[in-house]
Amino acid sequence: MYNPKSAHAEEFIDHGEIMETLDYAARNRSNRALIEEIINKAATCKGLTHREAAVLLECDQPDLIQRFENLAREVKQKLYGNRIVLFAPLYLSNYCINGCVYCPYHGKNHTIPRKKLTQEEIRQEVIALEQMGHKRLALEAGEHPVLNPIEYILESIKTIYDTKAGNGAIRRVNVNIAATTVENYAKLKAAGIGTYILFQETYNKENYEKLHPTGPKSDYCYHTEAMDRAMEGGCDDVGIGVLYGLTTYRYDLVGLLMHAEHLEARMGVGPHTISVPRICPADDISLDQFPDTLPDDIFCKIVAIIRLAAPYTGMIISTRESQRVREKVLELGISQISGGSRTSVGGYTTEERHDDTAQFDVSDQRSLDEVIHWLLDIDYLPSFCTACYREGRTGDRFMSLVKRGKISYCCTPNAMITLKEYLEDYASPATREKGEALIRRELEKLPDDRIRDLANRRLIDIANGERDFRF
Repeated sequence: MYNPKSAHAEEFIDHGEIMETLDYAARNRSNRALIEEIINKAATCKGLTHREAAVLLECDQPDLIQRFENLAREVKQKLYGNRIVLFAPLYLSNYCINGCVYCPYHGKNHTIPRKKLTQEEIRQEVIALEQMGHKRLALEAGEHPVLNPIEYILESIKTIYDTKAGNGAIRRVNVNIAATTVENYAKLKAAGIGTYILFQETYNKENYEKLHPTGPKSDYCYHTEAMDRAMEGGCDDVGIGVLYGLTTYRYDLVGLLMHAEHLEARMGVGPHTISVPRICPADDISLDQFPDTLPDDIFCKIVAIIRLAAPYTGMIISTRESQRVREKVLELGISQISGGSRTSVGGYTTEERHDDTAQFDVSDQRSLDEVIHWLLDIDYLPSFCTACYREGRTGDRFMSLVKRGKISYCCTPNAMITLKEYLEDYASPATREKGEALIRRELEKLPDDRIRDLANRRLIDIANGERDFRF
């Protein structure tokens, strides 16, 4: 029986409940009265259940689909405004002992070059990222208990935080590494990480075990229960996601939302972020192997539904997606994107893109400055803000501020301040001109005179050489 408060994976991700939900959604795909009721509930910004979200996913009424996608745009604007947070992945090592059939890092791939960064190489990668203007990273590493132990990850985090280049500094390190123990999560928290991120890949246990035939990751329950252990270890900001295209997207959307419901019910706060990666080609991985790859229209529909179901949760999309798709889903719910990314080990310090060690092919290959210029062109406010994490506004404290509509008093000024830092230190002349104009417009829109005056003073201080202000 479905029990979101249970600590056991097969109870809070209940296969029978998922199948009943999918059947219910299929039977109600044309039920206009029910769908309209769900849309009206979503408009209150209180979220949707996994079953209500499944009905929207099955909806076959074009006008109602248009209505809830438009509503997703409204909810995104109401809660996040036009802010878009930027980050970059940093790959430390592609040594891995797992057998994941969709990832080129799998242990049986003998064609991909293996590499593990030394601490000096990490320092050089960080300098390169800081010289682009990045302030937050997502640390990535394959699972290898001998070559990539927790001690290596902790030492790498310290190196990242200790490395400064000019005005550059990495202020937040999010960590995407394999499921581990409560004790190791406590060590990660003590090292100052931001969000702990782990993708489930698929919530279908049978498919999961086929996709992960060997290695520690093959243990479905240990992997699925990782977020419970992370939060028990003090990591109160966690990020979840599935890899769309591995298996049926309907099943995985329901499982994802059940996982979010579980964290809210058992731990008191849901996921800080939800990521929506789609499978894409890589070294020895072909899409021909995966018949369930997702078309763009369904992918965009899923983004809109997640935004309505989990309105206060940040949503992330990477450079797996093209500029065209990224622009579409920014409207529908995405609040964080990567820019200028390399998905290879050591990829930021070489002239080449180091594709021979890449985890996946990058579709959006623009530089960070080009991505920021594009965001400014389409009237988004690029943000490098890390203030909430550093001021202790994490976990339930962060969610409380968001749900009371107070977080924008912090987020918008911080976004302007960090954009101003980027414009002063790293931007091309054309990007700087566009960015300054947007900041002036955003400053005038701030509803509180005191905050507007303080933000304006901080912007002037930044122009005079000061850095690292935060609201």
